[in-house]
Amino acid sequence: MKDGTRIKQILILLLLLFLYRAFFESPPSSSPPISNAGGPMDTFFISHGSPTLSIDESLPARHFLLSWKQKMFPRRPTAILVVSAHWETTEPTVNVIQGRHDTIHDFYGFPDKMYKLKYPAPGAPELAKRVKDLLTASGFKRVYEDTKRGLDHGAWVPLLLMYPEADIPVCQLSVQPNRDGTHHYNLGKALRPLREEGVLVFGSGSATHNLRDLRLGSDDSVIPWAHQFDNWLKESLLQGRYDDINHYEKKAPHAKKAHPWPEHFYPLHVAIGAAGEDPKAELIHHSWSLGSLSYASYRFTSSSG
Repeated sequence: MKDGTRIKQILILLLLLFLYRAFFESPPSSSPPISNAGGPMDTFFISHGSPTLSIDESLPARHFLLSWKQKMFPRRPTAILVVSAHWETTEPTVNVIQGRHDTIHDFYGFPDKMYKLKYPAPGAPELAKRVKDLLTASGFKRVYEDTKRGLDHGAWVPLLLMYPEADIPVCQLSVQPNRDGTHHYNLGKALRPLREEGVLVFGSGSATHNLRDLRLGSDDSVIPWAHQFDNWLKESLLQGRYDDINHYEKKAPHAKKAHPWPEHFYPLHVAIGAAGEDPKAELIHHSWSLGSLSYASYRFTSSSG
């Protein structure tokens, strides 16, 4: 009799446990939001210029990035998503890395010590899955994963200066040079929920990028076409003319001269799109190198999603 009562009590407890889990514990989604408790993040566009940014103490942009945590953005992200100009694909692709990233030295003819630099940041497979799901849910029909690609210099060079400890999980998203600015703006728009999840989203490219028209001598004057394009970019961003940015090929002076190929400009479109509705742009750094290479960098802030 006692055994029967005990069995009955056990069955009742198991039933109650089942009901509790069924009604009060929601099942995990395919890519749950990343936890965060600090409010929405700003997004950024960083002009990374030359790979020598990693070692050249004469570059003001280097010192700007070295002071990132102290002066620009002291908040620690839960993870970092970098949209780098140096990863080009036909369709959006994220790198899904378990363990730590390899460092890709995708440049040639530079000082030997640059090839010894490493940035072994942990991968961010959960963020990569989240990015893929957000893009798919927003109508991007083909979004791919790359399980082998490490960090190219468009990602690791600025990160080496911004977060030298290499202890924050990092994921990369590619650009599609065969598409246009609106496509990349919409990529960013799909990723807006990441702002609420503590993820730092930044595009890494260059405000101007014409490697065939650099001034290699001691003359530090800026070539007129570069100055005019850079001024147009600043005015357009600070005045919120983002549609002009999306159609910069037709709107900007010397657009083809400033960007013979678009891959270094498209990370900007992603950063704008990811910032939220009607973001406010702020010029956070400006300097020049080699006569036409602008290191202009911007922050984008929005109070709405």
